[in-house]
Amino acid sequence: MVREWDPRTASSAEIASLVDMLNAVLVADLPQDPPWRENFLREYLSEVMPGERRISWVAQADPATGGGSGPILGHVHVLLLGDIGVLEVLVHPSVRRAGLGRDLVRLAARRVYQEGFQSIGVEVVGDTPSVAFYQALGFSREYVETRSVLDLSAVDWSALADMAAGVGVGYQVQFCPGGPPDDLIEAYARAKAEVRDVDDGELRPSSYDPQRLRDSLDTLHRRGMKPYIVLATNERTGEVAGLTEVVVPAQHPTRADQYDTIVVQEHRGYGIDRAIKARMLLELRSAEPELTEVQTWNAQANEAMLKVNAELGYRPDREWCEYSVDVAQLVHRLDAPR
Repeated sequence: MVREWDPRTASSAEIASLVDMLNAVLVADLPQDPPWRENFLREYLSEVMPGERRISWVAQADPATGGGSGPILGHVHVLLLGDIGVLEVLVHPSVRRAGLGRDLVRLAARRVYQEGFQSIGVEVVGDTPSVAFYQALGFSREYVETRSVLDLSAVDWSALADMAAGVGVGYQVQFCPGGPPDDLIEAYARAKAEVRDVDDGELRPSSYDPQRLRDSLDTLHRRGMKPYIVLATNERTGEVAGLTEVVVPAQHPTRADQYDTIVVQEHRGYGIDRAIKARMLLELRSAEPELTEVQTWNAQANEAMLKVNAELGYRPDREWCEYSVDVAQLVHRLDAPR
């Protein structure tokens, strides 16, 4: 039985069942990833940025074999933002290759089409069954990143302290748990806006203006995701010269997510990128004692940042790809007789 589903009103048993299904998917497809927890999962699935909407469906055991309250076997949600619908589909490994994933995509695609959107995007993890699944449905690969993972137990903390102190003269580095201070929000947004023309994919848009940045930080907190910021400011002008962002999700608090790391063009060449990322790891060591890993994503052409990550101890893990498809074509393909 497949039905539209609202995580805000779902029962605790349904939330627990969804976590069980998600973790079964991780064991099958990403066995090195940490299991998810129920902490803030309801909020993670329901809270969105202003102007965005999320629509979800779940697949449960057929009433004849277990009733509508049976375990969740599949889940799909689509986030409507800008001019695209961003899709995520999960199917329990025990019921794969029976058409459930295709049915869930059809439901979401029809809704996206009815809402007037032209395209659907999805993040596809390399070396998992999802690659062949989405390619068979007509999705095309648009963008590729490399995910790298840092094992904190293998970090040389003395060397890391040296890196953190290696910033050029004339810059001050500061740690900002929770987000940048309000008096630096505008300068922070300006630093991010300078690189907005860099192709970082469109499924995880960044925030380039002060109000959207405030909204983004508020949304992270509501979703149970703690942001940490390290800033490098120019001592003469007070401008933000560089920044790095890490988020620790309540849903998997042993592995943090590295977000943007940016150094403004005129301030490059002073060791800011390495220093702020090293300082972040030193701060997280005490701020998040449960943390054991940090994961980051980088464009394969971003050789400078890949080099910095390697010096910090990150190891490449998997390709992380963005795929997209025309909604009308996808609906037509899914509705055609098989």
